[in-house]
Amino acid sequence: MNRLSLISLLWLVIRRDLLLAMRRRADVLTTLIFFVMVVSLFPLGVGPEAEMLRKMAGGVLWVAALLSSMLSLPRMFAADHLDGTLEQMMLAPQSLTVMVLGKITAHWMLSGLPLVLIAPVLGLQFDMSVAAILTLMLALLLGTPVLSMIGAVGAALTLGLRGGGVLVSLLVLPLTIPVLIFGAGAVEAVNSGLDAVSNLALLGAFLLFALVFTPFVAAQALRISME
Repeated sequence: MNRLSLISLLWLVIRRDLLLAMRRRADVLTTLIFFVMVVSLFPLGVGPEAEMLRKMAGGVLWVAALLSSMLSLPRMFAADHLDGTLEQMMLAPQSLTVMVLGKITAHWMLSGLPLVLIAPVLGLQFDMSVAAILTLMLALLLGTPVLSMIGAVGAALTLGLRGGGVLVSLLVLPLTIPVLIFGAGAVEAVNSGLDAVSNLALLGAFLLFALVFTPFVAAQALRISME
């Protein structure tokens, strides 16, 4: 299969999943609404002290983003498993790894990208500076795809199991701690007047590492789960 056909396959899978998601808008909105509610409750509970809000902003937003991404992970392969589409994908001559990468990309576009776009609005609740908000957006842009890719492996391993949603969280959350630490650390560095380049560089390294390995690992996990 040549390079063009791989790209075409990737685009077809992404387009298909996006079209299907538009028919289930409630599932897409659930992640975004949960993120907004969790982040908005913290300023109400902690109080209006601006200095405290700025210090906790990065951690709160990143924890909320991580928990929000967990909500949609069990649905990444579940619908295709129930209607038999996943079996057809495995029998197809095309690369299952590329198909999985397409599903991961679509999942991020539906659950991760909206969080990146709405983060500046929520950051204003914490009295974040413009530099801190831009750093937060860049950190989320680098980190949320990693959450989707790691989550895809967990979703594939627990596919079809009873209580799979809880098992996905138990498997995925420990692996996402480094992303959480460096993502929140980038915002904290800006708030402290330091350079956030090192934290962002590590997030970029995590993204490249996950991009190389997780689609293949998730594809093999799907084969194991379907046996």
